[in-house]
Order: sequence, then structure tokens, then C-alpha cells
Amino acid sequence: MRNISLLFIVFLSAIAAGAQPPERLATAKGLNFTTAELSPRGQAAYAAIPKQIAEIRSALLSEYLADLLFEAEAKARNISVEALRTETLKKVADPSAAEIQQIYDANRAALGNRPLDEVRQTIIDFLRREPEQKAMQELVTALQKKHQLTKTGDVNTSSIAVSNVLARLGTRTITNADFEKAVKTRLDDSLAHVYDDFQLFLEDELLSSLINVEAKERNMDASSLIAAEITNKMREFSDEERIDLEDKLRRTLYKKYDVRFVYKRPAPVKFDISTTGKPVLGNENAKVTVVMFSDFQCPACARTHPVLKRVLKEYGDNVKLVVRDFPLENIHENALSAARAANAAAKQGKYWEFIELLYSNQDALDAASLKRYAEQLGLDLKQFETDALPQTRDAEIRKDQADGMSFGVGGTPTIFVNGVKVHRLSAPAFRDAIEAALLQ
Repeated sequence: MRNISLLFIVFLSAIAAGAQPPERLATAKGLNFTTAELSPRGQAAYAAIPKQIAEIRSALLSEYLADLLFEAEAKARNISVEALRTETLKKVADPSAAEIQQIYDANRAALGNRPLDEVRQTIIDFLRREPEQKAMQELVTALQKKHQLTKTGDVNTSSIAVSNVLARLGTRTITNADFEKAVKTRLDDSLAHVYDDFQLFLEDELLSSLINVEAKERNMDASSLIAAEITNKMREFSDEERIDLEDKLRRTLYKKYDVRFVYKRPAPVKFDISTTGKPVLGNENAKVTVVMFSDFQCPACARTHPVLKRVLKEYGDNVKLVVRDFPLENIHENALSAARAANAAAKQGKYWEFIELLYSNQDALDAASLKRYAEQLGLDLKQFETDALPQTRDAEIRKDQADGMSFGVGGTPTIFVNGVKVHRLSAPAFRDAIEAALLQ
């Protein structure tokens, strides 16, 4: 035993005490990064993953059972589920003028000092959110008794099988297989978010370790290395420039030290997303297809679009971009008409030029403005107006929305790279997704 290192003795002692040995998370030349190397914050984030997953599964089961109750009640009353929900929400009273004014006064700066009339509906929606949730929960509770819903199993049992019965709705049994099938897209998406959040911790801490190793090799300290590779190379001193330089350093070190992430996480879900008949930016035959579900009145879409274009340009003919429509009509009154106009412009070969104008002028997407943009691009106005009619364009827009929802799109922008959803909307994340697709 005298020849066994102290570290190995500690390792054996931990096993004897029932503790789990450190899990290997990543490897690199000269570095084996385990849970033991994580900071306390990183270790807490990793340890919290099982609990987060359990909470997600429990919440999704509750949502699934509520959906079944709504379906049962709607069928019993011979109405649609949407009509049932609408009827319930109509019972919630709108906030008073005084309540609206109070919220406006307290949040005027956060609302961009816009006039009350412009933001009134936003405030109303905010104030209605909690009472609406309460009303829906009260409906679920009432329907549980009426339709005899009982939970009979734990969705988070470690040895759960597909045949396990999780609940009974009257005489109907709800198995784990039923649950998994119904919530698959939402579950996969939620799990990806959990692991992507941890990946941020891991990448930051691994990069810090690699910077220390590289600095030692160059006979300098870490701060000097960061200055040489990032700070001293900045010319514009913009956030975009800093992020790109940091990402370049990360990629350089990952390649030099052959970094590989080896911890277990669910494989990404890949959707078959059609781009047939859609305008393409880039090489039609590119190996990688980036699809962005967008709303032309969405500020986040306007911010993301140029970042995505800039990253795609770095990969030349290897990548192409396709936009599919997902107008959020409940919050953006001009989103649908803007989508119609963009598709009408596509008929005259000016789709990409037209959407640049839409993103750049999101405060002016009324009918007169859309026509002005068409004039600005030299389009045939008569043909443009005909092609932008609801009966001409809405079928394809509704198809995009329906497809998007089937892929788990709930908001905009939502971006897929070769069918795999990108959960972080940043240049580094786009590069990671594209490079992973190029390796396949």
C-alpha cells in the first residue's frame, strides 16, 4: 500500500463511503476534465440536472393530463377545445384603468417611454396572465372530478417502463408510452435547454483551464494571453467584435488541444424540415441548411438575422439559409401582412432585399409602408398587391406555422441547422451547430 498515491487512497475511501467517483466530462491533450474540476457553481449546476429533468417531466405530465381533460369536456359539450379555453378566459375581467395606469407609470422607462395607448394591450396581457392561469387551473380541478381523473404512477420512477400506467381517465388508462409519445417534442426541447445551460458552465471553465495551459506554454500569465488574443486585437470595441475574438480563441484552443466532450446527454432530435419552394440565400446545393422561423415584426428576429447572415458568410458555399413564416399575430398586428408582402416580393425575385427593409423598419409595417418598400425595390406594384392578397398567400403561411408547431416552435426566432434546433441565438452557437452538421 505504500506505493499507492494519496489521491488513489482518497478515491478508494470515497467508494467505500458510498460516494460516486468524479465523472469525466471532457478530454483534451494534457487534461482530463471531471466533475471534480468544476467550480462549486458548476458542480451545483451538474448535480441539479436530474432534479430539473424530474420537474420537467412532472410539469409535462400535468399539461398532458389537462389537455386530455379539455378534450373530454369539449367532446361532452360538442364544442372545440379552443372554444372551451376561450369561454374560460372570457370570465376573467380586464384590469381597471387605474391598474393599467399604475403599471404604466411604474414601468414607463422599460416600455421605451411609448405612449400609453401603444402599450395598453401589453399591460393588459401582463395583468391578465395570473388570473387567467388561476381560472384555467380551477377548470382543470373541476374537470378532474367530473371526468374521474386519478394519477396512479410516478412519471419519474427510475425503472419506469413504457407499459407503466400513470393515470386513469374514467375507464381509460394513460401509460408512460402514451405520455412519452404526446410530449416527445416538448420533452426533447426542454432537456436540450437543461443540458445546453450546463454546457455553458462547462465550456467557460474548460476554456479557463486551457488558457492557463496555453499561457504556461507561451511563458506568460493568463491575463497577458487574453490581452494578446482578444483585447489588443479589438478595433471597433463592440460586443460583436469581442464575442467573435473570444470564440476564435476558444476554437483555436479546442483544436490545438483536441477537446472532446464525453459526458452523457441526450442525442439532439433531428426534424425533416421542408424548404421546397422557399427562397434560398446561398448555394442551393449546400451541405448545411439553416432554417429560421421568423416574424418580421419581431425585434429579436431583426437582431438575429444579420448575425446569422454574417456567420453563414464565413462558410461560403457550404451553407444556405431559408426563412419560414411564423407570424405571432396575437402580439404583432402587422406580422401576417408583412409575411404576405415578403412572399409576394419573392415572386418577383426580391425576397431577401424586401425582408431587409422589413427588419429595418419594424415600426412601419402598415399597408402603405409595405407598398412603399415594393416601390423602392422597383417591383411591379399591381402584381405585388395581387400576390400579397390573403387568399393568395395565407395557405403557405399557415402551412409554415403548422409545421413549425410540429417541430416545437413556440416563438421567434427559432433556428434549425440541418433539422437540429439551436437553443442559443449567438454567433458562437451558430458556428458550433454548422460545424457539427459539416462533420456528419
